[in-house]
Amino acid sequence: MAETLSAAETLDDYILRHTTPEHPYLHRLYRATHTQLLRPRMASGHLQGQLLRMICRMMRPRVVVEIGTYSGYSALAMASGMPEGGRLITFEVNDEQEDFTRPWLEQSPWAASVDLQMVVGDIYELLPPMQLAIDLVFIDANKRDYCGYYDLVMPFLNVGGCLLADNTLWDGHVVDPDRRDAQTLGIRAFNERVAQDERVEQLILPLRDGLTLLQKVR
Repeated sequence: MAETLSAAETLDDYILRHTTPEHPYLHRLYRATHTQLLRPRMASGHLQGQLLRMICRMMRPRVVVEIGTYSGYSALAMASGMPEGGRLITFEVNDEQEDFTRPWLEQSPWAASVDLQMVVGDIYELLPPMQLAIDLVFIDANKRDYCGYYDLVMPFLNVGGCLLADNTLWDGHVVDPDRRDAQTLGIRAFNERVAQDERVEQLILPLRDGLTLLQKVR
């Protein structure tokens, strides 16, 4: 077991050495997340952040919606790859998170070129009246509610737009028949919903804890 862990750590180091370096501002945010917040593992790390940034650079989305802000790392990673004049709206249900996160968003190097909005409250009430034409969605919030989030945003996602959902392998629990907790059931239900949705094409990337990437094709 120790040899396996050592090999995994070595591979992680190798991957990081051959990945574009983390932006200094994101690095400071990641460190602050680990020293000032509970459950820092919830934050996206450099590898996932770099993937989000590159997807935004390739897609050039005008409107991005994030469900689950936490420390703001993933929102800023996406903002760093968005075109000037883009709009990113990140929804966070926990109002206690706002004091930490909002200053990091507002003082970021990308706040001058991208309209960064942190909205605190119930996304089910707040999103529909906005009537957005969304190009990209990133879901990283309550695992029990993934199907609900999916059903909420899909009508507003443009054809050709993409959706990413984090933690869709859930530490491997999705394939463990003995796991019946609400979070695992929620992720399984989401994965099945996506797999059966003829409007999309999708895959699950084995990055960190599983990352679903889908495109709305009809």
